[in-house]
Amino acid sequence: MSQALIGQLRATQEYFTRSSSCLTEEDAGYTPTDGVYTVAQQVAHVAQTVDWFMDGGFKADGFDMDFEAHDKEIRKVTSLAAAREWVVRAFDAGANLLAEKSDEELHSPLPEGLVMGGLPRASIVGGIVDHTAHHRGVLTAYSRGLGKVPSNPYMDM
Repeated sequence: MSQALIGQLRATQEYFTRSSSCLTEEDAGYTPTDGVYTVAQQVAHVAQTVDWFMDGGFKADGFDMDFEAHDKEIRKVTSLAAAREWVVRAFDAGANLLAEKSDEELHSPLPEGLVMGGLPRASIVGGIVDHTAHHRGVLTAYSRGLGKVPSNPYMDM
């Protein structure tokens, strides 16, 4: 089971990377309106959320719900290159963690609570896929706002 989940995780990473590849360091600070994340912050938020799902899915204390602290961490990000490096680290760490888990662990339920309570721990990968797809779309809109054409996420061209 872990290999299938790792495959989903890696495909999600590839789609995200491919579709946002038109964005450059010059675009890092772009935001379509005041108050929303910049390009670099959107990318960093994806990485942070991969870490958040993986940590919350397998740590005894569950998901860290201090979203104000998470937001403060992301608001500090200014470099698209650094954010992309974080994405690679987060997906690599997630794949490595999944590779270590037995089917029994992956099928065990998440603690009851606000986030996916009672679902199998393996469900966190679906959360990562969904969340990353959302931000892939956001960055596609940012790209269009910058006059760029994002790559098709599903085709290596």
